[in-house]
Amino acid sequence: MCFLVSTTCLLNCCKQKFRLLTTFPFPENIGSTDFVEKGTETVVFRTCLQERNQVVFQVGTSDAVRALNAAQLVCKDVAAIDVNMGCPRSFSISGGMGAALLRKPELIADILTTLRRNLDIPVTCKIRLLKCPQDTVELARRIEKTGVSAVAVHGRKVADRPRDPAKWNEIADIVAALSIPVIANGDVFEYGDFERIKVATGATSVMAARGALWNASIFSPVGKLDWEDVKRQYVRKVEYPMGQ
Repeated sequence: MCFLVSTTCLLNCCKQKFRLLTTFPFPENIGSTDFVEKGTETVVFRTCLQERNQVVFQVGTSDAVRALNAAQLVCKDVAAIDVNMGCPRSFSISGGMGAALLRKPELIADILTTLRRNLDIPVTCKIRLLKCPQDTVELARRIEKTGVSAVAVHGRKVADRPRDPAKWNEIADIVAALSIPVIANGDVFEYGDFERIKVATGATSVMAARGALWNASIFSPVGKLDWEDVKRQYVRKVEYPMGQ
């Protein structure tokens, strides 16, 4: 299992000057590695050695060189770098990031190729469906040619709302067209949905977002726990982080 850490707004590589981060082990009692903003000492990303092979670091960007600069800062402390090409939020699109990239296949290719050529860890990206299913397939094929290790597909279009059903059938079209792993995303709210979306799409693996945020016990094969029980278990882990 991998965990996706998104810092789209913190590593904004568009209009503002890129903010250099430094890394150091702190604080000692939890053994974390903190990336802090120079000048403010604000922690913008915290990880630890135990999570190095499980955390995929997602960036929001509209510039290949600045994306590489950001990725090179964290690449030794994460399992992979992912580029967000599906966020429909206004702050992301207005900066040319997220779903705004879906209209710029040349820029997508530039960003992904630059990362692939200069990093020693896997590079992936996450996209949304385009208006025409065949256009989505063609974009996915172009992404595959950049050499990325996998592509995640959210089964909604930019204009769709969370209440609109995810189009698993259109994810299946992408799976059939590619030779690299496809990660299916959309409407995964309970443990059984993991198998259902894999069967429906043929995807290699599955990504859960809202379902996992609402109740982390979604990953338990015995069924979801009551939210209050989940909170109590989380608090105990925070109080005794290293199995004390």
